[in-house]
Amino acid sequence: MRDNDGSKTLLVQTKKAISVPKYYQNILALAYAVKEINENPNLLPNSTLGFYILNNYYISRMTYKATLNLFSTQHQFIPNFRSRTQKTLIAVIGGQVSEISDNIATILATYKVPQFTYGSFSPGQDSENVFPPLYQMVPNEVYQYKGIVQLLHHFRWTWIGLLAADDNRGEIFLQIIIPMFSQNGICFAFIQKLPKRTYMPELIDLFIEQLETYPLLRENKANVYFVLGERSSLSVLRISNAPEEDIKACTGEEKLENLPGTLFEMSMTGHSYNIYNAVYAVAHALHAIYVSGLKHGRLMNGRNLEIQNVQPWQLHHFVQRIIFNNSGGDTVHFDEKGELITGFDVTNWVTFPNSSFVRVKVGSMEPQASPRKELTLNDTKIVWHRRFQQMLPLSVCNERCKPGYSRKKKEGEKFCCYDCAQCPDRMISNQEDMDACIKCSEDHHSNMDKNQCIPKMITYLSYKEPLGIILATMAISCSALTALVLVIFMQHHDTPIVKANNRNLSYLLLVSLFLCFLCSLLFIGQPVRVTCLLRQTAFGIVFSVALSSVLAKTTNVVLAFMANKPGFAMRKWVGKRLSNPILFSCSVIQAGLCTLWLSICPPFPDLDMHSVDREIVMECNEGSNVMFYCVLGYLGFLAIASFTVAFFARKLPDSFNEAKFISFSMLVFCSVWLSFVPTYLSTKGKYMVAVEVFSILSSSAGLLGCIFSPKCYIIVLRPDLNNKKQLLRRKI
Repeated sequence: MRDNDGSKTLLVQTKKAISVPKYYQNILALAYAVKEINENPNLLPNSTLGFYILNNYYISRMTYKATLNLFSTQHQFIPNFRSRTQKTLIAVIGGQVSEISDNIATILATYKVPQFTYGSFSPGQDSENVFPPLYQMVPNEVYQYKGIVQLLHHFRWTWIGLLAADDNRGEIFLQIIIPMFSQNGICFAFIQKLPKRTYMPELIDLFIEQLETYPLLRENKANVYFVLGERSSLSVLRISNAPEEDIKACTGEEKLENLPGTLFEMSMTGHSYNIYNAVYAVAHALHAIYVSGLKHGRLMNGRNLEIQNVQPWQLHHFVQRIIFNNSGGDTVHFDEKGELITGFDVTNWVTFPNSSFVRVKVGSMEPQASPRKELTLNDTKIVWHRRFQQMLPLSVCNERCKPGYSRKKKEGEKFCCYDCAQCPDRMISNQEDMDACIKCSEDHHSNMDKNQCIPKMITYLSYKEPLGIILATMAISCSALTALVLVIFMQHHDTPIVKANNRNLSYLLLVSLFLCFLCSLLFIGQPVRVTCLLRQTAFGIVFSVALSSVLAKTTNVVLAFMANKPGFAMRKWVGKRLSNPILFSCSVIQAGLCTLWLSICPPFPDLDMHSVDREIVMECNEGSNVMFYCVLGYLGFLAIASFTVAFFARKLPDSFNEAKFISFSMLVFCSVWLSFVPTYLSTKGKYMVAVEVFSILSSSAGLLGCIFSPKCYIIVLRPDLNNKKQLLRRKI
């Protein structure tokens, strides 16, 4: 059809509700885009675009009726019947919500009329297979959900309220978003469906009545809500939290000029921008058809190329391939699924006390960006609501766990609700809300607050510390005392008390005790290879010589008493003939054990990382605990044998009563080493070494004191008693 000025007129049909102030801008955007195109001589020359607006009232039956009206003669509801004066229908722009768009698409698909949706995108919708003529003027909402997840992570909001419209789109949304959020560590304080808003007069009272069951914000379950829906959904929240007497239905008599100016946005909204681009997408597709026809001289429908002869289905080939820059400088083009290739803006609504607000762009979501970098935010531009005293509001189920603590799940609660448990020893958490504590490396330990790993101190039983000094002093003092006793005995070697109990064995015992005291010094100081090889083996061999000497002395006492009896056959063994084999055999066995130990698994310097929490203990690893306890056990065997023989010989006549002192010394020796084993096993680090050194010193001192102190007393202080006559009469 030609207008009065002779130009061709095409009709772009749009589905839009009326009388809602927030939507009035969308109508203006449509009219403005059509006006711009019609005034542009370079786009669709000699042709004029027109448009027609229908209301759907957000009701499916009204949407179907309005859509069928497009294919009927004007003012007559007769689908598929069109008058010759009716203008050409090229495309439909609508609707604002996915449910309405789907209802429209079921009819438009039959006629293959292109449909450009400018509102929400149905996430479960496959426009390529189900609705071939459908083009999305918004990106896929799945990208938006991913951006929301990153946004929540950015602000560390893990406890949110989830609200969705009570419709098919809301159901699909919940099916997608609930597992997506859960997989990303976000929980829901509540999940609530909002009533669908309607503009049918007979349903408004029912709508307001439904709102009485949604006082969500008053319960204050969370500080952050995720609402899926159009502006009407947000209006539902405002109305539901306003008093049940402040809500009034429209009378229909209201005038536009009487409405508060704060209800109108002066800047272009997202929907208006999408409508603007949709009109231009249709115009550019028509222009591409026009240019292609001129270039190739093609005919359309058997007639010369004229724009008004273009059929709606012919636009699809060109719409899918168009690419143009709009007046704002943004590029508009579609992918193979008919989805607009673009991103999202992150907008901060800054509200004012007079109920007005402004939109401030604070970031963007670019689906084409590299993973985890799709979202960009400028935190400095964000203005938080005045109800929050701090810069960043919190929305969590409970307070975050501080460093030094980890999250512990509460039984029966959602995973975002948890207790905070302090990290155990050797473990730390150096960030807030850590799922588990981190184990420190072997050479580090946790500090008191369990939020930092600190290098362990290297320790050993040192000559510079009080304990090492005390033990070393004791060892040197005892060895000096032993040497003094040996000198005294050697100076009085011809006296009866020295000769009474085999002075050579006494000399050997004193020398071995002297070496035992000095052996304890091998356990003090930084462990090196030589000291590790010598400390246990030297101690074991020297102590076995000492115990062998005691055993030989005790056996000689018994044999000497028995030799006085007539007819005693072993009289010839009294003296060196018996003591030397005992000394040699007992010492050789211990030497063999030590040689075997050094051959198969010798001790070596080692670092013990685990025994003491805050220390690395430098120690001598025994190589084989079995061999260590074999050497120690053999010493115990010799001690028990000496004690047994001495115990039975303790009541022999006075001249041979040294057995009494030997039995007492062996009792001390056995007591020390029996208590050594549990004490040694229960201590850690350098104190294990200290326990062994103390056991060596105390057991050696027990032998020295019990056996030699009575003799030294007589030699030094009572020389008058050191004669054969007194020796036979007194108990030594």
